Amino acid sequence: MSTVIDPEVERQEILRQYRRLLRTAKPSLKPGDAKLIKKAFNTSLEAHKEMRRKSGEPYIMHPLAVAQIVVEEIGLGTTSIVAALLHDVVEDTPWEVADVEREFGPKVARIVDGLTKISGVFDYGTSEQAENFRKMLLTLSDDVRVILIKLADRLHNMRTLESMPRHKQLKISSETIYLYAPLAHRLGLYAIKTELEDLHLKYTDTEVYQELAVQVRQTRTARNRFIKEFVQPIDEELKAQGFAYEVKGRPKSIYSILKKMRKQNITFDEVYDLFAVRVILDVPPEQEKAACWQVYSIVTDFYQPNPDRLRDWVSTPKANGYESLHTTVMSRTGQWVEVQIRSRRMDDIAEKGYAAHWKYKETGTPQPESTLEAWINKVREMLETNNSSALEFMDEFRQNLFVKEVYAFTPKGKLIILPDKATALDFAFEIHSQIGMQCLGAKVNQKLQPLSYQLRNGDQVEILTSQKQKPTEEWLQYVTTSKARTRIKDWLRDDRKAKSEDGRFLVEKRLELLGVELNQENLNRLLAHFNISTLSEFFYRIALGQLDGREIVQSVFDATAESPRLPSRLEPRAFDHEVQKVRGVNANMLVIGERTDKFDYTIAPCCNPIPGDDVFGFETDKGIDIHRTSCPKAVQMMSNFGNRIVRAKWTEQLELAFLAGIRIKGSDRVGLVNDVTRIISTSLKVNMRSITMDSNDGIFDGQIMVFVNDTAHLDRLIQRLSRVAGVLAVDRFDS
Repeated sequence: MSTVIDPEVERQEILRQYRRLLRTAKPSLKPGDAKLIKKAFNTSLEAHKEMRRKSGEPYIMHPLAVAQIVVEEIGLGTTSIVAALLHDVVEDTPWEVADVEREFGPKVARIVDGLTKISGVFDYGTSEQAENFRKMLLTLSDDVRVILIKLADRLHNMRTLESMPRHKQLKISSETIYLYAPLAHRLGLYAIKTELEDLHLKYTDTEVYQELAVQVRQTRTARNRFIKEFVQPIDEELKAQGFAYEVKGRPKSIYSILKKMRKQNITFDEVYDLFAVRVILDVPPEQEKAACWQVYSIVTDFYQPNPDRLRDWVSTPKANGYESLHTTVMSRTGQWVEVQIRSRRMDDIAEKGYAAHWKYKETGTPQPESTLEAWINKVREMLETNNSSALEFMDEFRQNLFVKEVYAFTPKGKLIILPDKATALDFAFEIHSQIGMQCLGAKVNQKLQPLSYQLRNGDQVEILTSQKQKPTEEWLQYVTTSKARTRIKDWLRDDRKAKSEDGRFLVEKRLELLGVELNQENLNRLLAHFNISTLSEFFYRIALGQLDGREIVQSVFDATAESPRLPSRLEPRAFDHEVQKVRGVNANMLVIGERTDKFDYTIAPCCNPIPGDDVFGFETDKGIDIHRTSCPKAVQMMSNFGNRIVRAKWTEQLELAFLAGIRIKGSDRVGLVNDVTRIISTSLKVNMRSITMDSNDGIFDGQIMVFVNDTAHLDRLIQRLSRVAGVLAVDRFDS
């Protein structure tokens, strides 16, 4: 039964949201701004009037929500509000970028253009998402607001993902964790980054998300009571010393709890820092650093700090502008608690990132040259010099997004900040491209080190160069920064081109000597003779001496010889949607695609899905691969090739056995292996393929490969094994 929607109720709701937006923006509006926002709202309302979202609500609710996030959660101004209201008009309505420029000026038009996807048909094997992302980043170098509005757009889409079909949920969630959450982190938008991560988990691993959400909820009351007791002595001392401050207790995000559980292979109860206490000080800028250390001294008077867990980002801010003093202290109940100490300005920048950084810059608060601006300059440089494919570019860009950094110094004491795992060769390119090109090695802390030496915090690096040094292919394995990688690739490409020209000249001279004409047919005969697929490769290898030019003899061009057939490269064929018999597994096991057809599919060995697992299909040139939605490769596949994701779900399956891996951990005792194997083979009638047990200092660690029917069967087995005396943890792993 369809619900009748009252147009008047809808109109009132739209107006209510619009008025809320104006109210939130009011404190920062200049004369004439409200008029401009009203014009943008009316334009968007008119342009989208016939459109509805998947949830059934009028489309205008989306631009309004994005504009609200832009002003309330990121802290941007009028230009961004106007661009957010108009961000979909060029993509979804007859409006052109020129119309936006005529009505709202070049700044708004440029931002809207940056947010508009490239339409068109993309070749099989290229990535539509990567092309669109590159286009958006090209505008970033002019105006960072493009990315900030895109993040607001993505956040609202993730908040309303419920109404989308399953394969779209997977595609959008994966793009989010692959690119947008790291990007939000890089721009210092921690609140947005955290929410994007949690929402990704909610849609890709729903069961785990809900389980953890319940556990976090159940511990809330106890947590609040604990924070109150923990903060009390600090609170009294801060008041006594006359500080103006605010104390907040915040739980760790569900995504980061899970990440910690998986990384350290521990249970929810073993995650010791489930929450952090934050002390925010209201002090003038010139007193910030001293005040933070004063509060640190107060905290550590009451609680013993962990010396390995002190993080001073007040003296040396992170590359995204984040400033804070972190320490982990032992509470009286034996729990570790992270305490974050910062000023109000630092907290603002930590929550709203780039936008807050600019706000403080404009109000005249003294600011050090932002490493964030330096990063944006690097992105600009990367875009200008990068001519690799969109997919390669996106991969390189992602590598440079992750915020872990290493701090090293030049011989004169200048600080150079590079991504974690950067090498001496990266350092050389960071100083200057020419120094990078001629780098022989480095003196690190007065000691000679190779190009591949990985930098550590505090290293002092002197680069050694030689005029005779030239980059090699091997250098690409030594570098992590995009700048170094791009410069090396450019040089290698130019060098290859020059050598190909030399090779061409040698071949021309050889043919001249033989009296053979240089034409396409004769060149094809040479390619066929040497079994090479392209001319540039052939000339290059001749120049290097990898192919012997003396083999170019008259008989190769004999007219009576059969016409040469060039070696061809395998082209990936477009996916063939015909129904084929499935090999190895029963064709009735899975329903694939929107029309519930049966396709030729393969169970992916990387994650080994079994019936009951949440799965998706991925089109390849050989058919469809079935992966678990939590597969390690899933995020990358869905982010780059969302158009090749196919809905897949298990049918009422037949009695077939699937291989699954179980990891088991506990305290060793006599007869334990016997108890475990008895449960597997006798009580649950499961076939075992292999079992390995390793015992060390009274703790055993085992891996068992078993054949099960589906996830329910596997869960029953895991539950039974976890009840065996001495067993501490049982979980599934990807076999």
